[in-house]
Amino acid sequence: MSVLDLGIDLGTANIIISTGRGGAILNEPTVIAFDKNAEKVAAFGEEAYKMIGRAPEHIAVIKPLKDGVISNNDMAQELIRLCILKVIGKRLINPRIVMCVPSGITAVERKAVVESALSAGARTVYLIEEPVAALLGAGEDIMRPFGRMVVDIGGGTSDIAVTSLGGIVAANSVKKAGNSFNASIQRYIEEKYRVAIGERTAEDAKITTANIFWPSEEPTKTVSGRSLINGLPTKVTISEHDICEALTEDVDAIIAAIRTVFEKTPPELVGDIYDHGILLTGGGALLRGLDMYITREFGVKCHVADDPLGCVARGTHLAFKVRDKLRNGFEKVRI
Repeated sequence: MSVLDLGIDLGTANIIISTGRGGAILNEPTVIAFDKNAEKVAAFGEEAYKMIGRAPEHIAVIKPLKDGVISNNDMAQELIRLCILKVIGKRLINPRIVMCVPSGITAVERKAVVESALSAGARTVYLIEEPVAALLGAGEDIMRPFGRMVVDIGGGTSDIAVTSLGGIVAANSVKKAGNSFNASIQRYIEEKYRVAIGERTAEDAKITTANIFWPSEEPTKTVSGRSLINGLPTKVTISEHDICEALTEDVDAIIAAIRTVFEKTPPELVGDIYDHGILLTGGGALLRGLDMYITREFGVKCHVADDPLGCVARGTHLAFKVRDKLRNGFEKVRI
């Protein structure tokens, strides 16, 4: 893989870029801030993320991806362009790019992703489905005639797939993931405690307090927000049980998606998965107790990958080396 070959995990929550030198060299929130008065980008990545909920009226803080796909094409193109320039600077030769997409993406959504990469300066674009990239990045040998299941929980979608002989045998995708977790926590606290909290506060509560398998009812986390009763600033102390209750619907939707994939998988491969276990990747894999919850639901050992956040990005980096062996879930695209 050339140093001008880029692997891009364009996630709803983060954009991660890796190169032929190995490893992720850019990891930024998928956020861009646009100054409407000056008509130019004010910030992107981590700097723009810090502006969420704190920017003045003339600065629009935009998340150009929603539920794993591009919702604002212009801002997505600009964000990708700025991130690529940050990585490679100005070069005479444009890079080849592998970009990740959810397994359930539509043709229209695929076209938007490819056009964004081409407009950002790519000379050739390859698309790889997130479950395939996640397995590659986790060090799994997906070329063998052996069934492997991955559950990749990102920011916008949760992608479940079973692979064998370098291809996807069965797959499913559900739009329940990190962002919907945050929204569910916000909604739960509003309904139970009559307190409105921000997205970043909800995310912090999810990271520090979530316990899906064995939640405690002891109040441990204090969050600040606005009272829906009198409109004044207030604080409320929540428990692991609160977060678990808030996420029940989302987690059950992921469980149902996994069950659907099992139902579509040939019996021989189901036996392989029973022996080898289910691999959990993505930011959602860090939800405490989720692996044990899945194990209890299906009777199949579920384990979290090493560095689950970086699996997909590493997989895009490795995809060039095995691109001739991948049967599906990977393609070269021209528009």
